[in-house]
Order: sequence, then structure tokens, then C-alpha cells
Amino acid sequence: MKRPTRRRPTKQPHPPSLSPTSTNSTPLLAVAITGGIGAGKSAALEAFGRHGAATRSSDEIVHELLRADTDVRRELAERFGSEVIGADGADREAIARIVFNDPDELEWLEELLHPKVVQEHVAWRRKLAESPSPPTVSVTEVPLLYETGGDKRFDVVVVITASPEVRAGRRPVPDTREERLIPDDEKLRLADYAYVNDGTLEELDAFVAGVMGTLAS
Repeated sequence: MKRPTRRRPTKQPHPPSLSPTSTNSTPLLAVAITGGIGAGKSAALEAFGRHGAATRSSDEIVHELLRADTDVRRELAERFGSEVIGADGADREAIARIVFNDPDELEWLEELLHPKVVQEHVAWRRKLAESPSPPTVSVTEVPLLYETGGDKRFDVVVVITASPEVRAGRRPVPDTREERLIPDDEKLRLADYAYVNDGTLEELDAFVAGVMGTLAS
């Protein structure tokens, strides 16, 4: 596989802050969901959506960038070779095989994608705030929140965790990405709200309903 000379990704303009936005005197509260792999973050995000929050997943934004962003595709091809680019965008599995076995390459990829992900968040929240009937709560799933200092861009952080046994059962294979995450105990200490997701989806939904009731009051 072609491995060009190591270089940093093209610098992106620093995105504006994700501080609270308001329109027509209606605040748009910015909430982040984070937690370990297999804890149930995506299920929590879906529950927030059912209870009236506008929701977005950082992973979905990354997938969109890998599929359709021409600058990202160009940088990836220059870095890893044209074989990682297909007709439908970047080959996520091929890229994952490279970066999850090479910390330097993973760092490079995150430097490429992170500013663009934040810019997409900013644009999404601005669009929500400027809509005729803006929601009062926006919720974003951010796997690497505290690890990147991203918690500073949100008003409220919700940590979803689960016991090691439950999380292992939700993952088909061991995931080395877990090694890069700060410990759950530290996340729980920093969180505004936290939930141990060892029970049913109904119990998770009840927790989310309670959080939404507090945030919307």
C-alpha cells in the first residue's frame, strides 16, 4: 500500500464555539452524550429524540464526511493511497485497519476530521436555532468528548455507562479503541447526569424522560 511522506492534514479554520444559541429569546441547550463502547449511547440518543430533543451523532457526521467531502477524500488518498477511495466514498473498513493499528495514523485522521465535525455541529445548531419553531434541547452523541476537550462546547454532559460484562456482551469482538478512553469513574465524576445502563430499554427511556423533564423546565 502506498504510504506517502508523513504530513499534517490541511489546516481548517477554527470553528466557532458551540456555546448556547438563541432565537426569539428561546435558548437552545446543547447536550452531549458520551460513554464507553457498548454502553448504549446510541440507544440513549434515540430516547432523547423520542422525548422531543433534536439529535445528531458525531459518528454519522464522520461517515458523511468520508462519503462525500472531496477535501477529506483527497487527503485520505494522498495519505493512504487511492485504493482507500471507492465509488461511494472512502472505504471505512480499509481506513480502520490502518489507523487502529497505528496510533500516529489515528492521530492524523482525527486532526483531519475533528474540525470538520465541529463545523457541522455548529451549522446544525445554527439551523435549529433559526428554524420557525426551534427545539429547546439539542443532543449530540460524542464518543471522545472529555478526551478531546469537547465538553467545553456543551452546556450539559450525560454519561452512559454499563458494567464490563454487559458491555462485552454488546460488542461482537474486542475493541482496542477502549484503551484510548478515560476511565468511567472519571467520566462519572465530571458528568452532569449519569446512568448505568445495565437494565432494559424501558428503564433507559425513563431515565432520559427524567433528564428531559429537568432540562425543559
